[in-house]
Amino acid sequence: MSKVLVLNASYEPLNITSWRRAIVLVIKGKAEQVEHNGRFIYPEMPLPTVIRLRNYVRVPYKEIPLTRRNILQRDDHTCQYCGLSGDGLTLDHVVPRSRGGGDKWDNIVTACVRCNVKKGNRTPREASMPLRNPPRRPHSSLYFEVTRQVKSGTHAEWKKYVIGV
Repeated sequence: MSKVLVLNASYEPLNITSWRRAIVLVIKGKAEQVEHNGRFIYPEMPLPTVIRLRNYVRVPYKEIPLTRRNILQRDDHTCQYCGLSGDGLTLDHVVPRSRGGGDKWDNIVTACVRCNVKKGNRTPREASMPLRNPPRRPHSSLYFEVTRQVKSGTHAEWKKYVIGV
């Protein structure tokens, strides 16, 4: 039916769960409903889209791996220079490796082959090719799934609870 965003007591996104699990947490008093979509399970029980845990849960920090797949997903499979989307995209170092640019989240973007070749061994400023979105490290591993849900329009109400979407 629908997915539900689970927030920590501090309103930090923790997880995405099923609507059934969310209802159980609300009924047991472990969570409170923050947002609903106007649909009802029972006359007094709206279907939640966002719930917040009543007690704070400590979550250990987990590093998001720098992989081709994660970079493509972060950049929405779109060239960060011209906006072309689809297959055949490459990864480009904003500051070329030959100039000291490393393999870091804030130095790699998705680029089409044409733009990657055109930029060559220069910075975007030198090539007069401004970036559409500056590269950055995703805030959490949950970021990718929440971004996909928000951009598809399925759960636009989640946007206010997630940084950087």
